[in-house]
Amino acid sequence: MNLKTVLTKDTISLNIPGDTKEEIINNLLDMLVKAGKIKDRKAAFEAVMDREKKMSTGMKHGIAIPHGKTDTVTDLVACIGVSEKPVDFDSLDHEPCRIFIMTLSPTDKTGPHLQFLAEVSLLFKSADKRDQILATKSPEAILEILTTDNRAV
Repeated sequence: MNLKTVLTKDTISLNIPGDTKEEIINNLLDMLVKAGKIKDRKAAFEAVMDREKKMSTGMKHGIAIPHGKTDTVTDLVACIGVSEKPVDFDSLDHEPCRIFIMTLSPTDKTGPHLQFLAEVSLLFKSADKRDQILATKSPEAILEILTTDNRAV
């Protein structure tokens, strides 16, 4: 999967506001609504929160990947938010998160959803990539970091 086909500068926020998991999720959804990527914000929110109830999407190393499956999208959509301050996301390593990657996909398409989650998880195993994301100053720079030499990570 090429992240450039899913992410745009309109779906990247360098200063995502929010002090809680729910606030971060709402702000990520607002970004997707503003970019015209989702039709029904309420349904999208419910899909993500239903997934969070099953198990937190807070991973390790300050990364969270809130996601869900919903009929409010026809194809996989995604966005990235970077927070200036760490936010508790009930992560696997009990550390707060600063990098948030949200994805929503249609309920009837499993392949792209799993491929996206796998690629993002692999990509962010690199401490160097995480540090670059946290230090960058533009959405375009984040796109460049995420789409350059992904296979070598």
